[in-house]
Amino acid sequence: MYNLNKAAIKLIGFFVTVLLLTVATYGQEKTDTTKMNHMKHNSMKMNHSMMDSTKQNSIVREEPIDLKAIDENGDGKVFQDMMDWNVISDKAGECPLCGMKLKEVSLNEAKVNLISNGFEVK
Repeated sequence: MYNLNKAAIKLIGFFVTVLLLTVATYGQEKTDTTKMNHMKHNSMKMNHSMMDSTKQNSIVREEPIDLKAIDENGDGKVFQDMMDWNVISDKAGECPLCGMKLKEVSLNEAKVNLISNGFEVK
């Protein structure tokens, strides 16, 4: 009887080990799939950033940024992206980099935003 119990314990131990290895392997495969999906998503973002450069260059400003020149209608206000501070237009619209709606701000507000975020202003 003692040998039967010992054999049963070994058999149960074997099945538990196989079960644990199977669960661990499945969990690892799921993690790898999730990582691959994230990588695909990130590569789509990178490709998205390579949009038509003429559209980007129209309102994506390079330093030093001349706010008075951007204010074509002379109303003392411009539209600025609150995430990409150097995206500034005299007309309402969306940021070509992130897609956010541009916010209307005074020239002084735009200048403060730019300077406080490390941009050089004329």
